[in-house]
Amino acid sequence: MAPSPPLRPRVLILHGIWNARSWVAPLAWRLRAEGFDAEVFGYDSVFGGPEAAIPRLMAHLRAGGGPTSLVGHSLGGIVALETLRQAPELPVARVVCLGSPLRGSLTARNLASHPWSVHALGRSGPLLLSGCAPWEGTAQVGVVAGNVARGFGRLLARFEGDSDGTVSVEETRLPGLSDHCIVAASHTGLVFSAEAAHQAACFLRHGRFTHPQARETGAADAPGTSRGTRTGNGRAGTME
Repeated sequence: MAPSPPLRPRVLILHGIWNARSWVAPLAWRLRAEGFDAEVFGYDSVFGGPEAAIPRLMAHLRAGGGPTSLVGHSLGGIVALETLRQAPELPVARVVCLGSPLRGSLTARNLASHPWSVHALGRSGPLLLSGCAPWEGTAQVGVVAGNVARGFGRLLARFEGDSDGTVSVEETRLPGLSDHCIVAASHTGLVFSAEAAHQAACFLRHGRFTHPQARETGAADAPGTSRGTRTGNGRAGTME
């Protein structure tokens, strides 16, 4: 009898605000091509918000029957970290956040300041405004930020320094991260970026990004190079 093929590492993907499960399907496809068993976790980001999503995510992870990594785009990354902050015993060793405003969102604050848009954030507003506390959990957390300033956020916020058009790079630099890198992608483009998916896969496997000097970023991204800096917190991963 032929030996059974090795189990593919499980990854759960969380979308951002105003999105549905189908929005992150390209990212799921790329992570499957990288050798992961990728699944999408859907939640109501406006009317339900984190208060409803976090208990559901906890239950899903507990019922999963084994270790699972998390990949969250934008708000999804914040929800992932807040879930692990509330339930640190969950079987999650690594988390990748794509363009997540972990230190709070200027775009969200500007939306909340206008009567015509204050309700657009729904129940996710408070978490997007405040962001996350410095990370002190046991799970390794890496962030992939974009530096192509395109998108809706440019109409609402003026950023100092690089941004992906909706979230500034500085808003993604939460103290306690295991690693951080920057790719040539807009906020929306991070979901479709071959380079962002590749960097996420590297971190999920090894607990670090590759930090290439130059790599093709895929048709969804503007031409450019990936660049980043590593921020160690004593939990840098090794080959597994």
